Amino acid sequence: MAVEDPSAPHGLKLTIEDYPYANDGLLLWDAIKQWIADYVSFFYPESSLVESDEELQSWWTEIRTVDHSDKKYEPWWPHLQTPDDLVGILTTIIWVTSRQLRPIRFRRILSQQAHHCPNTDAYRRSERRRGD
Repeated sequence: MAVEDPSAPHGLKLTIEDYPYANDGLLLWDAIKQWIADYVSFFYPESSLVESDEELQSWWTEIRTVDHSDKKYEPWWPHLQTPDDLVGILTTIIWVTSRQLRPIRFRRILSQQAHHCPNTDAYRRSERRRGD
C-alpha cells in the first residue's frame, strides 16, 4: 500500500493516492510516533542508555524469542540499540494494537467467521426469502 519515500510528508508514498483511510492512518501514525519520540527522549536522552537498560533489553528479547518463538530467527527483527530503534518498535506495537488497524482485521475476521454466526444479517435475509 505504501513505499518508502523520504521526500513524502510522512516518509511514505501511498501506492493508491486517493485512499482517505490510508491518508488518515498516516496522520495517526505520525501523531503516535511523535508522542513516543517525546516520551523516549525524556527517559533515554543518550543512545547508550537504551543499550544498557537491562529490563528494556530483556523485554525486547522476550518478545522476539518467547512470544514469537516461531519467528525468533527471522532476519527482519529490528535491533534495539538506540532511542530511534525504540521509537520505531513502540510506534509499531501501538499502531498494530490500536483501533486504526481494527477495521482491517475486523473485515477479515468477519469474512472468515460470519458463516458460523446464525444471527447475522445474511442469515435473516435468507429466512425472509424462503418465506419462513
